[in-house]
Amino acid sequence: MFVLELTYTAPIEHVDALMEEHRAWLDGHFTAGTFLAAGRKQPRDGGIIIAAGDDRPAVEQLTATDPFVTGGVCAYRITEFVAVKTAPELASFRQELPAG
Repeated sequence: MFVLELTYTAPIEHVDALMEEHRAWLDGHFTAGTFLAAGRKQPRDGGIIIAAGDDRPAVEQLTATDPFVTGGVCAYRITEFVAVKTAPELASFRQELPAG
């Protein structure tokens, strides 16, 4: 599982100019089951996405396709974690700790 933290690197009006494309990109990944939650940070200097998966290179490639990235208005910080506990509705995303 991953926490994807977006930080805006351009003025907010440049971010807003790409918002419709970014939301369409998000919708595609929600439909595919990759994204579980997303929203703006407060204060509005970026956003957070919770993404399912266990392949960091694939997540790095995925974030590189965000219109905010291709448009040069944000940078991503990717944090991987093992989701050993979840709400009942997210039980299918629970993970096992690696042996060792």
